[in-house]
Amino acid sequence: MSIQACSFTKKEFGIAKKRNRNSGLNFFRLSLFWSKKYKIAISKKQKIFKRRTSPSTLGTSETSRYAGTTNPERSHFESLVSSVISQQLATAAARTIKERFILECGKVTPKNVAAMEIEQLRGAGLSGAKAKTVQGLATAALERQVDFNKLHEMDDEEVYQSLTNLWGIGPWTVDMFMMWQLGRLDIWPTGDLGVRRGWEKVHKLKEEITPDALGKKGDKFKPHRSIVAWYCWRAIDLD
Repeated sequence: MSIQACSFTKKEFGIAKKRNRNSGLNFFRLSLFWSKKYKIAISKKQKIFKRRTSPSTLGTSETSRYAGTTNPERSHFESLVSSVISQQLATAAARTIKERFILECGKVTPKNVAAMEIEQLRGAGLSGAKAKTVQGLATAALERQVDFNKLHEMDDEEVYQSLTNLWGIGPWTVDMFMMWQLGRLDIWPTGDLGVRRGWEKVHKLKEEITPDALGKKGDKFKPHRSIVAWYCWRAIDLD
């Protein structure tokens, strides 16, 4: 049995949405329902999960309904800078560089980042390309090329267009920003290696799946592909 066995029917989605419409717990309940089906499918047939997973909490913050963010203590600008630093790095390495960066920068604001020298950014551990990217973000904010404070008011496509027009900002960075900062629930980050490896593990694939192929596989899970991605990551975490 594969993850396909966990996909919702149209009737199930309708019932869940009707019961929880306009509720701050809407997607917590929906993802709890999802995780129960997911755990049953995996534990019975594939035995991938040797311990129970928690339900996905993507998009469940009460503040997200009002402020457009699941992380109200961090600005959209700071979140994007964090995503850039994390690109293609292991979690521990990214955390170390972020800590060094904050020591050099102080409060992560466009003004403070723009005032940093390239040598400071490189000294904190950023590559030349990442240093250029974060300074480009700061310039875009200060010159109002992008209104970062209103990104949560845009739809997904508008966010993509606004941010990927900036140097060094690609789909992966925007995907992570929309999932973890904006709490968007239909993001399908096929460019993320962890999501692909998790999908392969769940399905016991013998060959690596390509981003394009995984993109097509995700169509059946619209409009909650972020939750599927979350469980793909969890599959990697569990032995």
